[in-house]
Amino acid sequence: MRVVIQRVTHAAVTIDGEPIGRIGPGLVVLVGVASGDTLEDINYLAQKTVDLRILDDAEGKLNLSVKDKNQELLLISQFTLLASTRKGRRPGFTDAAPPQEAESMFNLFVDRIKATGLKIATGKFQTNMQVEIHNDGPVTIIIDSRERLLSRD
Repeated sequence: MRVVIQRVTHAAVTIDGEPIGRIGPGLVVLVGVASGDTLEDINYLAQKTVDLRILDDAEGKLNLSVKDKNQELLLISQFTLLASTRKGRRPGFTDAAPPQEAESMFNLFVDRIKATGLKIATGKFQTNMQVEIHNDGPVTIIIDSRERLLSRD
């Protein structure tokens, strides 16, 4: 499972010109579900997302999390995060989970974030969306849940 986390002043998602989700200051989280992902991957990334200290404290240092500041999250499923560009010019998506599995895993991720009590908004799974992101900083962090298994050496 892979997430791209962007700190934002505000963000919104629309489908066919109709707004379906909007947040104020907080994080936009783009979520890619890989084949073979488990509940451990979901729990790891959900916890990491809400506890990641990428928000400014009173001194302007990245010391606070979205949970510390009670900010909002916009969660968007995005299978293209699992693109492979090793061969040719067209990305391959064989590492991405099949749509039905990915939707179930994405919904579990959303539930884990909701359980923190933070305000969230989401896009709509397997739909062409327009996501408006007002990146703050900019601060963008990429986390792959499988990296937690690698040695720190």
